[in-house]
Amino acid sequence: MDEFYKKYFRLINGFVKRKIDDGDTAEELTNTILLSAWNSMPYYEGKASQKNWIMGIAKHKIIDFYRKKKIKTVLFSAIPALEDIADKSIGPEGESLKNELKSEIKEVLDELSEGYSKILRLKYIDGLRNTEIAKKLSKSYKAVEGKLARAKLKFRQKYEEKNN
Repeated sequence: MDEFYKKYFRLINGFVKRKIDDGDTAEELTNTILLSAWNSMPYYEGKASQKNWIMGIAKHKIIDFYRKKKIKTVLFSAIPALEDIADKSIGPEGESLKNELKSEIKEVLDELSEGYSKILRLKYIDGLRNTEIAKKLSKSYKAVEGKLARAKLKFRQKYEEKNN
C-alpha cells in the first residue's frame, strides 16, 4: 500500500486540487480515492493502464463529492444559488452536473406531498422568509417553522433513498 500510495499520490492530488479549491478537502479526497483504488485492485482487469484506471476512479469520486456537497448546499441554504454553485463545478462535467442536480431536485420535490413541496418551493425557490410564507399560507410563524423542518427532513430522506 505504501508503494502504491507514493506512486500515485502526487498525480491524483494534483488532479484533485485542480478540481477542488480547498487544499485540505483535496488531500482528504485524494486519500479516499487512493484507498478506494487500492481496495478495488482485485477488480482491475488491465483494460486500461493502472494510471488511467485510477484517474477514472478519481473523476467519479470528484463527481460524487460535488453531487453530495452541492445538493446539500443548494437544498438547505438557498436553491436560487444553484446556478452560481453549479457554475463553479468541475470542468466539462459542470454543465451536466448542474442539469442533473436540477432534475434530481425537481423529481424529489414532485414526490413530496403538496404541502411539503409548496413550502420548500416558497422558501428556497421563491426565496421568501418564514414570516412571508406564514402570511401567504395564513399560518402562524411557528407552524411554518415546524412544517419547513418536517419538509426538509422528508426531502432529505427521499433524496437519500433515491441516491443510495
